[in-house]
Amino acid sequence: MIVPQFWAESRQQDEVKGRKITVRRFGWSDTDQAEAQANAHVRAKEALQRLISGEKLPFRDPKIPYNGAVGVPIREEILSRHGETIITRNSYGAQCLNTPDLFFADIDFQTEPSLCLTLAIFGLIVLCAVATAWVYSNILTWAIRVPYLFPAFLLIAFLTAKFLNRFVQKVSGGAERVARNRIARFLAGHSGWNLRLYRTPAGMRVMATHQIFHPSEPDVAECFRALGTDPIYAKMCLNQQCFRARVSAKPWRIGISAHLRPRPGVWPVAPERMHLRTAWVAEYEKAAKSFAACTYLESIGSGFIHPKIKPVQELHDQLCSATSHLPIA
Repeated sequence: MIVPQFWAESRQQDEVKGRKITVRRFGWSDTDQAEAQANAHVRAKEALQRLISGEKLPFRDPKIPYNGAVGVPIREEILSRHGETIITRNSYGAQCLNTPDLFFADIDFQTEPSLCLTLAIFGLIVLCAVATAWVYSNILTWAIRVPYLFPAFLLIAFLTAKFLNRFVQKVSGGAERVARNRIARFLAGHSGWNLRLYRTPAGMRVMATHQIFHPSEPDVAECFRALGTDPIYAKMCLNQQCFRARVSAKPWRIGISAHLRPRPGVWPVAPERMHLRTAWVAEYEKAAKSFAACTYLESIGSGFIHPKIKPVQELHDQLCSATSHLPIA
């Protein structure tokens, strides 16, 4: 896991087949700004040479703070360091805990039907309609009507999928029960595991405390799949070689509609615009004190907490206000 303190950007230009091209690359350092600039220069020069040789590359690193270009570390403001654990502010202003070895997984409750289910029902409706038209009508006439009927079929498919999703969840005991059943099934085959469960605004958070993990370990991927973890989050863990958990409220859930200033919230911020960020952060932090990021529910499994995990778990619970009984946001 790399979360650098200093960032810089370098531009390199050259002509390729009579056309001037400009390559931009970020550089970073935990030492000083000069080292970050030197790193940016090396990366930009290397990218330019690869482009000249005919390799297809993007002309610039995306200005995305987290899970952006492959090979670019987390680009967020560092708020504090606690050993190997780093607290950053993400692109919409919330605080995030980044750790190289404490397993986190958020499980979002599936309250809406999946796209796959909706498309499957849509395909079935179209197939039935085509079959009916073939038997009872002129297939050419049907083909002409298809573009006009598709929106109606799609709406019917969505409503049907929504009904089926609600029916299945009701029969299964609700979205939380479905999530808990997944956790229980996983623990049944992994007796040595210990999981702390938290309630989040959209679902549940799972923290494994019995041992340290590396994001690329097979056990991590297996647990992600078993719990139904967001595949985008799983990919982020691999890309950035860390686990991550939001530890303060989302701004729009606590009455702050304005985006983190200046837009788009990417770090670092030009000195002349820093006052905009400072003002926004002050308003956000004041409001966020009245909310928790998650609420602790229970610990299930072996009950063991690894000595290296304990301080990070306590830091997480403190920053999240997990035992405060505040409303979660």
